[in-house]
Amino acid sequence: MISTLEKEITFRYLKTRKKDGFLNIISIFSFIGISLGVAVLIIVMSVMNGFRTELINKIVGFNPHITIKPYENSISIDKLNNKELKKISEELLYSNSGEAIIISQDFTKGIVLRGYSQKDFSKLNVVNKGRFSGNSKKLYKNNISIGKELSFDLELKIGDKLSIISPSGIETIIGNLPKQEVFTVSSIFESGLADFDRNIAFININTLDNFFDFNKDDRNLEIYLKNPSDIVIAKNKVKEVFKDEFIYTWADMNSSLFSALKVERNVMFIILSLIILVAAFNIISGLTILVKNKTRDIAILKSIGVLNKSITKIFFLVGVTIGTTATIFGILLGVLFSLYIENIRQFLSYTFNISLFPEEIYFLSKMPTEINLVSILIISVCSILITIIVSIYPAIKASKLDPVKGLKYE
Repeated sequence: MISTLEKEITFRYLKTRKKDGFLNIISIFSFIGISLGVAVLIIVMSVMNGFRTELINKIVGFNPHITIKPYENSISIDKLNNKELKKISEELLYSNSGEAIIISQDFTKGIVLRGYSQKDFSKLNVVNKGRFSGNSKKLYKNNISIGKELSFDLELKIGDKLSIISPSGIETIIGNLPKQEVFTVSSIFESGLADFDRNIAFININTLDNFFDFNKDDRNLEIYLKNPSDIVIAKNKVKEVFKDEFIYTWADMNSSLFSALKVERNVMFIILSLIILVAAFNIISGLTILVKNKTRDIAILKSIGVLNKSITKIFFLVGVTIGTTATIFGILLGVLFSLYIENIRQFLSYTFNISLFPEEIYFLSKMPTEINLVSILIISVCSILITIIVSIYPAIKASKLDPVKGLKYE
């Protein structure tokens, strides 16, 4: 317990006085350093959490959550009526895909063609929830839906035509030649990720099978989940139904990317925590100087019967109070900055005419943030814990002062 006397003396030492000039400067810098360290940590972690969430939403919104690929035999239709499968799934769609080459007068590039039936194509999130131009019901023979970025690269609009070459060959009198088809652009989609919009296009699944010489029995089954975040649990349930097929998820396809993001987030947390650590060491300096300046006061307190543990508590509370109030202020500053970071980015971009967070590099049109209460709690606990640790030594040192030596020259 903290006595009234200990509280009174602690608050007295925290008050600013003119004769404590240098000591006050150290205390102010300690406060500012810890506050900025906590604020920067919260801002960086919020941006990284937001970036990860946005990236997951874009990937999950464009790609199938679980893909089932047959090995030898086609996927049995009876398995689609499984009760457990119906509980977790929102849509079950047949699809196939292949790589081809787009040819134009001054532009040639590889592209991934994904095939769906006309009915299934209109069920995709990129059609229903994304920015979509054209008619989704026109995905019939030799019609193609391309991404916004690809339409910019090729200067195409709805109704234009483009030539695509398949790697599968066709026998002619002069030998085997690759298949070439002319497709009409029936729609243009925008997934939110430039990489997808530039490299993936949709065509009718029957056209795709003919174009690549695929067998209909080799078609994949795409599962779109009601809750795609529980991907591990869902994958295990799907494995119980489809025991003889190859199963992979959106998380498997992007595991290296999200592993890199996780490592980067942890490294940033460790590096930025050093700001708090360095600022906290100022508390040691400040308390040490405070103890030196208050040698006479400590000696008087001891001479009137104040216990050593009370002296320890007083100086310990001074350090912890500075650290705790700085942490609280840093949290408020960090949360406020995180909430308005996009407005701040736009203001800086317009004011200084510079491009912050360019879309072509980060794939996102605005700076994402996600304030995570668990992250804030961890940062707060770490900050306060550091200030508690660095406050212990000066406090113990103050309690060990000899009152006789303290009053000797007074």
